Amino acid sequence: MKISSSFDGGNISCRRITSPQDIQLEILKDHNSDFYQWFYFRLTGAADQDCQLKIVNAGGAAYTAGWEGYQAAASYDRDDWFRVPTSFDGETLTISHCPQRDSVYYAYFAPYSMERHADLIADCLDDPRVRLSMLGNTLDGQDLDLLEVASGEAQGRKICWLIARQHPGETMAEWWMEGFLDRLLQTHDPIARALLEKAVFYIVPNMNPDGSRRGHLRTNAAGANLNREWDAPTLDRSPEVFHVLNKMKETSVDFLLDVHGDEALPYNFIAGTEGIPSHSQRLENLNLAFQAALRRACPDFQSEKGYGRNRPKSGNLSMAGNAIAETFDCLAMTLEQPFKDSAITPDTRVGWSPERCRKLGAASLDALFSVLDQLR
Repeated sequence: MKISSSFDGGNISCRRITSPQDIQLEILKDHNSDFYQWFYFRLTGAADQDCQLKIVNAGGAAYTAGWEGYQAAASYDRDDWFRVPTSFDGETLTISHCPQRDSVYYAYFAPYSMERHADLIADCLDDPRVRLSMLGNTLDGQDLDLLEVASGEAQGRKICWLIARQHPGETMAEWWMEGFLDRLLQTHDPIARALLEKAVFYIVPNMNPDGSRRGHLRTNAAGANLNREWDAPTLDRSPEVFHVLNKMKETSVDFLLDVHGDEALPYNFIAGTEGIPSHSQRLENLNLAFQAALRRACPDFQSEKGYGRNRPKSGNLSMAGNAIAETFDCLAMTLEQPFKDSAITPDTRVGWSPERCRKLGAASLDALFSVLDQLR
């Protein structure tokens, strides 16, 4: 038997294998950071053996509440991801599984590789309404891709920004992007067509290519948490935010959706910007209308469970949603998805999954359409 993780997005260290029931592993920390929780690795040579894969440092992970009720994702082909029995005793996370093949992958959530990201960009560019801009380079030298989607001139149209995967281990965010983009580019979809008649879209499917490739949970190559860099980004610490924010200042922003994943809460929910100094009833009403429309469009989304409201003028302006809402007086929200199953609409085989992310992304067009005319 062998454990390996030397591939795009991989993260694990094998301490020892004494038997199939005693495979001891450790998750590696993000570079220059104490954050860790994302894992993604391959087990070979264990077909038809009852295995216990023990992540012995799980008790020190960034969000230990995320292990409660959690089931790891497994796949033989890296396409079909299913959940396997997983337990946490306060210190060790144990994955119990009898693989049917000599090669099986395990991950915190279904991975979204940089190769798949490249395919997503290429597929979108098949549509003549899509243009690609390379905003700049990351610290590891990767391209930071921006997709501009428009069916005509931008003048007089709403400016809608969508960004995902500031935290690279939150791969559900880019799966969501696949669903959103696929529907937005459907020429015979009446909602997509109406949106593109009234709006121009600026979309960053992956804000953190370096962390994604390195197998990080939360940070970029410098160890920076990008969603705490929006008040003063720099080229030597957070070039990803620096370049995107500069482009936003060039285009202005009428709408921002920042797509994430939450380790602990088994729900899809929205975090708003009610804590910013300039919060208004207009922005509150737009947020509520968007959420109501998304609930109608997708039963996987709900509004009862979430982070709770920020106190007035207590919002952290280093976070994207707050920073952009305050700067542009626009509707800006953070969409959170679970690493676990969706508690209100459970699926015991796959939990919250890539396909369900894509469906939520597609349904979000309906929610945006419901408020688009009210944006300014």
